[in-house]
Amino acid sequence: MSIRTSISTNTSTNIWTELMGQDLSVRHVEIGGWSTRVLEAGMGEETLVLMHGIGGHLEAYARNIVPFARRYRVLAFDFPGHGYTTHAVADIELPDYVAHLGALLDAYGVDRAHLSGESLGGWVAMKFAAAHPDRVGRLILNTPAGNLSLPEVRERIRSLSQAAADDPSDERIRARLEWLMADPATVTDELVGTRRTIYARPGFARSMRHIMCLQDADVRARNMVTDADLEAIVAPTLVVWTSDDPSGPAKTGLDIAAALEHGRFELITGAGHWPQWEQAEHFTALALDFLAE
Repeated sequence: MSIRTSISTNTSTNIWTELMGQDLSVRHVEIGGWSTRVLEAGMGEETLVLMHGIGGHLEAYARNIVPFARRYRVLAFDFPGHGYTTHAVADIELPDYVAHLGALLDAYGVDRAHLSGESLGGWVAMKFAAAHPDRVGRLILNTPAGNLSLPEVRERIRSLSQAAADDPSDERIRARLEWLMADPATVTDELVGTRRTIYARPGFARSMRHIMCLQDADVRARNMVTDADLEAIVAPTLVVWTSDDPSGPAKTGLDIAAALEHGRFELITGAGHWPQWEQAEHFTALALDFLAE
């Protein structure tokens, strides 16, 4: 395991501005029984899959897609029950997310991909890499969930998320997003509007309740990333933690990297739970360097 600390500054722009100039498609694809919203960009020989966190949507990676697409075929998608993918009508646990990811790769004819996941996305990436090592090239895990279960954090995520889904007002949406960030100023009006539009869809509040099952102690316990999972991951892995992550201390990321056969740890300062958003330029540079090794 290697450890490095990185410092960067934030630049804040518009989601659409970030995506301008890049040919891309956003469409719904039937994947494993879910009408899944998928963004595809780039024409590289290798595929990079981007996976957002719990209660999130593919726009979480809006500031990284264009530079990634210059080298890779990029797939970013809304998880089951999330974003504009079909609403959940029953609880969704890690085996469901893992199966959906496998079905997505199959639908796009991808035998082997690099996986980059934030929070829940990192959790899914680890579980998938442990179960299907032959289908994973490299892993990038930024503030991944699944290795820690702090009651106060679980309750905070559940209460903020469900409140925002039940009453998708600017105030409640902003409160949920600002919890993710080191600097509340990085929560732009556009980001609030994007999430409010998603959360205000009929049926989304019910879907959120099924998504939030992972904040129940018993459900979370049976879905946690185990020592056996970490031992089974053979892909080179970059674990990114931040100076201001609200989900847990940097030691969590250090422990993950130390347990992996080919783990590397990076600490990014000036970011919370979304380093790919708050410190987009530097996060992207780290990821591209790692993927090119």
